[in-house]
Amino acid sequence: MAKFTLTHEINCDADTFWRIFLDQEYNKKLYLEGLGFAGYDILEQRETDMTVTRKVKGTPKMNLPGPIAKLVGANFSYVEDGKMERANKIWTWKVTPSSMADKVRNEGSLRIEPIGDNKVRRIADIVIEAKVFGVGGMIESTLEKQLREGWEASVPFMHKWLATHGNS
Repeated sequence: MAKFTLTHEINCDADTFWRIFLDQEYNKKLYLEGLGFAGYDILEQRETDMTVTRKVKGTPKMNLPGPIAKLVGANFSYVEDGKMERANKIWTWKVTPSSMADKVRNEGSLRIEPIGDNKVRRIADIVIEAKVFGVGGMIESTLEKQLREGWEASVPFMHKWLATHGNS
């Protein structure tokens, strides 16, 4: 099992961060244009006074070692169920892959910390577990690499979005 934490600095205040993070147009452009996904659909997004929930289907571009590519198949996608409790402002998610859903676990939490007048630190704690005989470790390390690259690529994309869509 792989557990790791990713931290990035984002040039905006906390309210702006969450407004953009939950914005449907931003997310579609981030995944399709910024991260090069073949498909990204927001299946459901609901907001109440207490929570925000979002369910999405993503079809990421895949760059996988041969044995893993064979296992997941050519039409790999995933469904992500996310939820934020407004009281603590922590986003949690669980990903269900289109193949090997009973053998692969990917979930985590996201929070932010203000680190200046107009800057926050985004902190993502991520868990990946692949219970696949012989290739579980390879699946975990490949998925971790791709997640690290995607989260890293999201930072300049968010900064560009902030520059064109306002920072408050």
